[in-house]
Amino acid sequence: MKEQLTHILKNYGMIIAFVLVCAVLTILSPFFLTTSNLMNVVRQSSIIGIMAVGVTFVILSGGIDLSVGSVMAVSGMIAAGSLQGGSSMFVAILVALAVGIAAGLVNGVLVTKAGITPFVVTLGMMSIARGVTLIYSDGYPISGFSPAFRFIGGGAIMGLPFPVIMLLAVVVIAWFVLTQTRLGRYTYAIGGNEETVKLSGINSDFYKTMMYVISGATAGISALILTSRLNSAGPTAGLTYELTVIAAVVIGGTSLTGGRGSVWGSLVGALLIAVINNGMNLLGISPYYQELARGVIIIAAVYIDRLREQ
Repeated sequence: MKEQLTHILKNYGMIIAFVLVCAVLTILSPFFLTTSNLMNVVRQSSIIGIMAVGVTFVILSGGIDLSVGSVMAVSGMIAAGSLQGGSSMFVAILVALAVGIAAGLVNGVLVTKAGITPFVVTLGMMSIARGVTLIYSDGYPISGFSPAFRFIGGGAIMGLPFPVIMLLAVVVIAWFVLTQTRLGRYTYAIGGNEETVKLSGINSDFYKTMMYVISGATAGISALILTSRLNSAGPTAGLTYELTVIAAVVIGGTSLTGGRGSVWGSLVGALLIAVINNGMNLLGISPYYQELARGVIIIAAVYIDRLREQ
């Protein structure tokens, strides 16, 4: 009986926690279960959720990416600048993705070729990307975009918010890559035992670099959603997002030591964090206490990961 309970909690604990939190908030607030509020929750979770998918690849391979929030900011800012300069929406989308991918590529090359630890590399990139954002914008936001661009973050198809459609598409594609392709198999293998992978003749450096490229690309996608939704690109966009994203990934069951986890778990983790934030707002909890709660969630996520390892 004890073993069955342990198995259930280990594999479905986050889903159970998500359902319980939703049930409690439904009781405490009559507004939680309304359609408009639920749509707001899933819209909010889409930005963190998409970035969490990319960071899942990195953590599965045994790395970490602290730069996603700043990379998202610089991707959105440069894309917004291209729009203001007269570029088409298609060009702006490519710019955001290119900036995110370039930042991820630099991270990956420094980790694999320069031999610098992922924590230091991505911490440095976090500062570099934020600095580039401030320099490019001179500290001012760029706003005022076309209705077509604003559809990315604020539109809907058949009642379903477009950011949610993008989130589901990214999760499904990532799930397919992780479970059905060589890249996915090597991601788990590198996180499990990189030395064994190298001894097998596999170019682990290339695949590890690809993990950071994927993380950068998802930061670029999230930048498009956030910039479109706010109709503005701000130099302070994405502050502390990296901590929330990592917390979502770890809460979703991905091990910080690598080799175990899934993008579906990261999706649940992102939804759980969005629901908790939304619930605190509905209950009128002070923003100061909300910040405290987010810190507790991050520590709890790491502690839960430690318990799973044991």
